[in-house]
Amino acid sequence: MKTVGIALMSLAVMALGVPLVLAGNDTMKTEKATFAGGCFWCMEHSFDELPGVVSVTSGYTGGQKKDPTYEEVSAGGTGHAEAVQVVYDPSKITYAKLLDVFWHNVDPTVTNRQFCDFGHQYRSAIFYHGEEQRREAERSRETLEKNKSFSEAVVTEITQAGDFYPAEEYHQHYYKKNPIRYKYYRTSCGRDQRLKELWGGTAGH
Repeated sequence: MKTVGIALMSLAVMALGVPLVLAGNDTMKTEKATFAGGCFWCMEHSFDELPGVVSVTSGYTGGQKKDPTYEEVSAGGTGHAEAVQVVYDPSKITYAKLLDVFWHNVDPTVTNRQFCDFGHQYRSAIFYHGEEQRREAERSRETLEKNKSFSEAVVTEITQAGDFYPAEEYHQHYYKKNPIRYKYYRTSCGRDQRLKELWGGTAGH
């Protein structure tokens, strides 16, 4: 139990973006990245197993209401988007790589919508943490606009990160807890079909 307790404490510290003290006084410096791309169940899956990613948390951000519930966000009016916050080790995975994964898992051509989900709460957005992330995000959007294979304009917003509110526990790692329902939702929502139309063989999954 002591070992488990230490492991859980370590994850909690990393989730806060604080350097983690390891054996031998080594430290792991982690950073945060926050993305919105429609249903957070699907976006969480996109980042969860990438080497260098420490944790992925589904939640709500970009709005005004403190501690919103899923029902409040889904109903609209809070200003929040369904989003994921990624804690990662920048020595193992770059922010540029996370941006690339983000783009290939969203439809950046629509406003206030992702696939079958409509509303401002389902907008696609990059919430940057600091000026370096802002510059990288804007540069990646400009590069995508120049090199994209589709004709529609890229309308994904880039905005400063604010408070992030973790979603209810049953939403966390939903694709693992409820794989059949997750796959049914993803298929019936047309997510994979649209991603393939946009990105071809490099589409996310």
